[in-house]
Amino acid sequence: MLCVSGLAVALALALVPVPVPVEALRDGECDVCVTFLGKFYQSLQDNNVMFTSAAIEKALLKSCKDTKGKENRFCYYIGATTDAATKIINEVSKPLSFHVPVVKICEKLKKKDSQICELKYDKQLDLSTVDLKKLKVKDLKKVLEEWGESCKGCAEKSDFIRKITELMPKYAPAAAKARTEL
Repeated sequence: MLCVSGLAVALALALVPVPVPVEALRDGECDVCVTFLGKFYQSLQDNNVMFTSAAIEKALLKSCKDTKGKENRFCYYIGATTDAATKIINEVSKPLSFHVPVVKICEKLKKKDSQICELKYDKQLDLSTVDLKKLKVKDLKKVLEEWGESCKGCAEKSDFIRKITELMPKYAPAAAKARTEL
């Protein structure tokens, strides 16, 4: 009888699920996730939002409406945009309601969808020192896009450069001032 109960205990222990440790993020990994959720968490605290899952989800949907670029892609991946195919937004809102660190949330999101951690911010150009003539047209277009501008009728690289230098005092006044001092 003792032998049978020992076997039952061994069998029961074998069936108990063992938690699999979540891999820690490497430096620079999940950059967009950590940065965006960090800013979002701070905005929740600054605006005295109730830390309930529903309130956080509502605030996240509102915040994602105004995003562009990589942050918009992140919102798409978690299902916080209108055109998103999946909805794992609760994987963000529920842990945030318990004040789980954003790094830990991103680690769990990485397990759900590895694309989330593949998002990286584009390198920022230092417009005060960069030689616009040496940039590719693609990069010049990206500068205008970041500013929310376009260059209608631009056919040559020089047209894009002219448009950027024309708009620089409005969008990057420090860079425009530094360029005039050169």
